[in-house]
Amino acid sequence: MKNLMSAIIFMVLGAMLVLAVLDWATLPEVWFSYSTDECVQVINYHEGDKYSCENLPNKFHHIWVK
Repeated sequence: MKNLMSAIIFMVLGAMLVLAVLDWATLPEVWFSYSTDECVQVINYHEGDKYSCENLPNKFHHIWVK
């Protein structure tokens, strides 16, 4: 019984880790200019995302560009 509980806990934690990595991997990239510190471009990886510099997402990868 103890091994079964350990296996279930391990599987749940593993699934949570996979979901977290998938969520992180599909975050949009927002490119910011070094010189002006303004948004230059938004790259959406998820098919339903329609973010732009005028409509920034709550969470994104911050990328500095020239």
